[in-house]
Amino acid sequence: MNRIHTESAPAAVGPYSQAVELGGIVYTSGQIALDPETGNLVGTTIEEQAEQVMKNLVAVLEAAGTKPENALKTLCFLTDIKDFAAFNEVYARYFSEKPARSCVEVSALPKGAICEVEVVAAV
Repeated sequence: MNRIHTESAPAAVGPYSQAVELGGIVYTSGQIALDPETGNLVGTTIEEQAEQVMKNLVAVLEAAGTKPENALKTLCFLTDIKDFAAFNEVYARYFSEKPARSCVEVSALPKGAICEVEVVAAV
């Protein structure tokens, strides 16, 4: 098993890796809209936060030797399901190959984020 880390994505805010790779499959930890340089939350709207989340995920996937086009499954968490359509507009620009996906509303996310996404991808 390989633990993935890149300075191009935010450091983990707990005792976990940004991603792990095993047998040619990468499992990312959930990414929220943190700026990798400052560790601060970026944006207040779903569009702004989703954009930063996707940038963070791309950085982690690239560090693992893969890209969003190789995603097999994503798990998306929104604090307000009413943001579903706006979130999808940003998401669709990054996951054009349409991997399998779950998207659910949750009561809260770390650091007050309004969306979080994790990815399972082939290398």
